[in-house]
Amino acid sequence: MRLTTDQVKKVAKLANLPISETEEREYGQQLSEILDYIDQLNKVETKDIEPTYNVTDLENIMRPDEPKESLTQAEATQNGANVKNGYFVTKGVFEPD
Repeated sequence: MRLTTDQVKKVAKLANLPISETEEREYGQQLSEILDYIDQLNKVETKDIEPTYNVTDLENIMRPDEPKESLTQAEATQNGANVKNGYFVTKGVFEPD
């Protein structure tokens, strides 16, 4: 399926991507090849094929989810390099220190 330049521009606009004319041609070619491949996959007969979500037949072994005692706030912060009022203190992320 060959995409037109207008279709490529529309996709770029939907993705909020400014692209040049050179990129329009390049991406148009790449997208056309992708759509051709998808079209080719759609032609494969899968009517009698059972859907598969896991090809290894392995299963997760999970332990039971049971509540149990956890660390207190003091225990959790006891090895912190900089703790204040029961919280870890770090350098500012959004504002300078």
